[in-house]
Amino acid sequence: MSMVLTEREQRFNELFEQLIDAMTDNDKTDKKRIENILGDIAALLRLSRSVTRLFRNKHEEDMGGGETLCSYDLHIDGEELVYTHRLELSMMSLGKIELYMKRGDPPFDDFEKSKAVLISKTLLTFLCRNRMRNVIRELALFDDSGFRNNRSFMNYVMETSNKGTLGGRAAVNYNLRHFSLVNQQIGRDSGDTVMHRHFMGLEKLIGDRGIATRLGGDNFLCICGAEQLDDVVDYLTETKIVYDDSDGSSVFITTSTGIYVFPEVFVINDPGEVLNNVIAAAKAAQNGGKEHIVYFSEKLLKGREKAMRVQQQFPQALKNGEFQAYYQPKVNVFTGRIVGAEALCRWVKNGKIVQPIDFIPMLEETNDICKLDMFMLERACADIKRWIDEGREGVRVSVNLSRKNMMNADLLEHIMSIINKSGIPHDLIEIELTETTTDVEFKDLKRVVSGLQQEGVCASVDDFGIGYSSLNLIKAIPWNVLKIDRSFLPMKIDDASYVMFKYVVAMAKEMGIECIAEGVETTEQQSVLKETGCSIAQGFLYDKPLSVEEFEKRLEEKRYTL
Repeated sequence: MSMVLTEREQRFNELFEQLIDAMTDNDKTDKKRIENILGDIAALLRLSRSVTRLFRNKHEEDMGGGETLCSYDLHIDGEELVYTHRLELSMMSLGKIELYMKRGDPPFDDFEKSKAVLISKTLLTFLCRNRMRNVIRELALFDDSGFRNNRSFMNYVMETSNKGTLGGRAAVNYNLRHFSLVNQQIGRDSGDTVMHRHFMGLEKLIGDRGIATRLGGDNFLCICGAEQLDDVVDYLTETKIVYDDSDGSSVFITTSTGIYVFPEVFVINDPGEVLNNVIAAAKAAQNGGKEHIVYFSEKLLKGREKAMRVQQQFPQALKNGEFQAYYQPKVNVFTGRIVGAEALCRWVKNGKIVQPIDFIPMLEETNDICKLDMFMLERACADIKRWIDEGREGVRVSVNLSRKNMMNADLLEHIMSIINKSGIPHDLIEIELTETTTDVEFKDLKRVVSGLQQEGVCASVDDFGIGYSSLNLIKAIPWNVLKIDRSFLPMKIDDASYVMFKYVVAMAKEMGIECIAEGVETTEQQSVLKETGCSIAQGFLYDKPLSVEEFEKRLEEKRYTL
């Protein structure tokens, strides 16, 4: 027997079908259309207002937080809550709908109540499904801090390539320089603000012509249009970022940046190729001295291939004993006497010496540099031990450690185990740490240096004068030795830089820190050292780095005559 529907039932069914159709439109979810249909349904059911609330978790619900969506409202002053529906979802999220009627109106009849329940459940299920879909999308394409991630970058590259619109644009990989120091100076919370605002500034600059994403930490990727590249480079070269709006406090942010410009006609099958090219340029920018903006080129690609070969050959070369310690003497400028040496690594391959510039930067891209550093420390300790056993006069030998070693929480213990195993006096070894370790947490560096001092091992700060914050570094950490970089050393007494050099030496001596000048090549520079009281020098004026056999002969001679 067929059922004859009332006009009200027919109207509800029509609206409900329209609602389902609007909600399940895969091409586009029309929010305005859905709201209009819900308004018609609410009027049919005599509702004055309906409110939907979505919560990330139970705690957010209890605290009155969450996102509130008002689906329908007649703005009636006297109204009462007549129905509540609550839906719990996976991942701890939940939703709730509240329905209101004008106070004093007749209560729901059976039809109105059943349809109100149906609409509430339908609407809440739809909203929560969309929320879950957005959450899943965010998890896939965004990181925990809300930045687009590497997957977003890859998707964008493939989509624009498939559309034929990638050609001529540029991929950019940049790293915020000295950002750990920024965090130290203004605090981590303000540092996070700086990072977000710097990123948002770049996003605004790029607009809809590209995408900005984060690889991790303070390392970012973006795509921009060719017409925007000059502005992007200017922005990444140096930008003032305000982190406190109340007083205008700000910092200047610089970057190390690699750029890969796509050919005009460009279609790619593997977005990883783009990533490899732009990251290769960025690494060159980070390791390239004064050049902090580097464009990808075929020459750079060949350099990348060379780096890969070095990294592949390193394990076997280390096992075969191809790496050797060379020693460059440290000389007292007043007496000419050898007072120490620096152990420098040379790779002897097929009877030829491979210079450090041709393998050290490549090994610094991986943790292999740490293995080489520890090998050099073992080699230096073994040579010192042999000299003592042979009755030679011992001199203090310094070994340079890459800042990558600071990632090792057991670095101090590792160093001391090597020294103690060799059986040499602790005062005959010195650990050099480069000034660029200001990028590492000061507390870790200070812990290692203080630990070395407690063990009677000297610690020196290398390349003083070329780093980001030299004075702050020697103030914060108790160094034994200050090794002044060659670029900071005046060529002669009447140079403009002489006064600065003189007072740095005086300051170090006042603090009880020993000074060594490296890169001394002329008698004029030697005169500068004598005049300022910097008594120890290292450089070609006295000797180049020597094989162990040649250095032992110098030890027998004991002093230099100039």
